Amino acid sequence: MARQLQGRWALVKADSTPSKQIRSKDWLEYIPAPLHAWVLPILLVAVWQTAGSLQLIAPNLLPTPVAISKQFLSLVQSGTLWEHFAISTFRALSGFLLGGLTGLFLGLFTGLGKMAERTLDPTVQMLRTIPLLSLIPLFILWFGIGEFSKILMISLGAFFPVYVNTFLGIRSVDVKLYDVSRIFQYSKIQLLTRLILPAALPNILLGVRLALGVAWLVLVVAEMMGTSSGIGYMIQDARAYSQTDIVFVGIIIFAIIGKLSDSIVRMLESRLLRWRETYKG
Repeated sequence: MARQLQGRWALVKADSTPSKQIRSKDWLEYIPAPLHAWVLPILLVAVWQTAGSLQLIAPNLLPTPVAISKQFLSLVQSGTLWEHFAISTFRALSGFLLGGLTGLFLGLFTGLGKMAERTLDPTVQMLRTIPLLSLIPLFILWFGIGEFSKILMISLGAFFPVYVNTFLGIRSVDVKLYDVSRIFQYSKIQLLTRLILPAALPNILLGVRLALGVAWLVLVVAEMMGTSSGIGYMIQDARAYSQTDIVFVGIIIFAIIGKLSDSIVRMLESRLLRWRETYKG
């Protein structure tokens, strides 16, 4: 009896599964593959606009996408948005480069040397556990509220992801590869450039992606703590005057910039990691 039920269930499952798959593929075939990721955001924006047009949501709490778009165009035409955007981009990239390069070199130093790992890495790991926002009062007391303190704060946030992933990438290199390098009699420079860095590159690029995200996150906090320019300042100023549409413009800009930054690093991954057999980009 049990075997008969199992056989009937297998037949029902075999008959029903293909039809479901066909139905699920039919509507996707009408949409180009690059646009599949935009299906859900477009639906959410449509629902959002409909709810706002029907006045189901208060405009001062959640303005419609059309109102936000009009405010965006107004800021672009006046030149205000470009001014804030240029200053924020300079701060974020400067802090990212300073912190990322420092984390890369220090990660290489501690990853390649046992003595450096024993003496330096525990201190860095201890500092990494300190909440970054708790250091804001010290940064203001030590460096004031000028550009240097903001860039230094961003660099500190970008430092730890690159450092940790660089250190992890170096220590994850297969020992058998070192044995092969001895057979080919690699020098120390050849060992670093031809073996260690290529093998640790996936982890390093992961650290770069995480550091970019942290850099934009810390930028918002840095620009809100005391400044007169930048996207973060624009959001803070709009909040004080209850201009919710401008707040959404700043948030959307940060989302777009963050996505573009991550996409650029992923493009680098697809080019630099083609040699990996397990990589599927």
